[in-house]
Amino acid sequence: MFKWTCFTLQRASVTWHGSVVLSGICSVRHWHTISKSTQKYLSNYLHWKNKLPLKTPAMSMSSLRYLNQEEAINVDLELFNEYQFSVDQLMELAGLSCAHAIAKAYNPEAGKSVLICCGPGNNGGDGLVCSRHLSLLGFSPVILYPKPTDKPLFNNLVKQCEMYDISFIQEMPEFETLKSKFHLVVDALFGFSFKPPVRPLFAPILETLAKTPVPVASVDIPSGWHVEEGPIGEAQSLSPDMLISLTAPKLCAKHFKGRFHVLGGRFVPPKLNEKYMLNLPAYPGTDQIVILNSRESMM
Repeated sequence: MFKWTCFTLQRASVTWHGSVVLSGICSVRHWHTISKSTQKYLSNYLHWKNKLPLKTPAMSMSSLRYLNQEEAINVDLELFNEYQFSVDQLMELAGLSCAHAIAKAYNPEAGKSVLICCGPGNNGGDGLVCSRHLSLLGFSPVILYPKPTDKPLFNNLVKQCEMYDISFIQEMPEFETLKSKFHLVVDALFGFSFKPPVRPLFAPILETLAKTPVPVASVDIPSGWHVEEGPIGEAQSLSPDMLISLTAPKLCAKHFKGRFHVLGGRFVPPKLNEKYMLNLPAYPGTDQIVILNSRESMM
């Protein structure tokens, strides 16, 4: 039992035992003077409702495994071959995680227009799934899909987005148009299988994203980065505001300097976690994501 402590509830608005309302920023001191039932209520509120930018304890964070490219590929292959996950299964779970991460960091009431830049591979598929879920979470997504993949899985994902009245465009908006019409960009162009250099079709897209003041949320790997070494050519490299690592963070995530780094993909089997010594942090409550590092509060 703590004899004395102090903590702060930020942006809280909750009825406490039906009579006391906590709002704005409130501090609770002298923990031992609060009844046990109230202690339990407040603890649950803090940890399960996730109203604060909760971070993984330092010990867990220091032991969290960052994967190189070969390890990331092997983990995926084992999920497919040993655990019998299908590609569309993992893509759906990954895209769902991305949408929930974005909704926690960027309030749709403050800006609904989101441009989702999708590449031709599985990272782009995650972006297509994310778009559909974002539309259900109050956002207004528009999908940039310059090189569609003609495979049943991707064709189905495109059809689903169309049925949700999500618009597709083939060309990257001009710098000023992007700045005036969109509140957020989701970068789902390249994943951990990417090997430089960037192809000519995608180079102008990355150049615009590297310069835009619009916040960018990257899916698993900031596009154009080396999966292990991080940014290539600092002047033209993407500097995302948010990085959504999937399954486990990759080595390049150590170079991330944005506001929000989260982990998504709450599907890793415990035995796989142990085998690869991933040391994944616990996901809070029923959340689809866990915050690894946050410089600002997330909802």
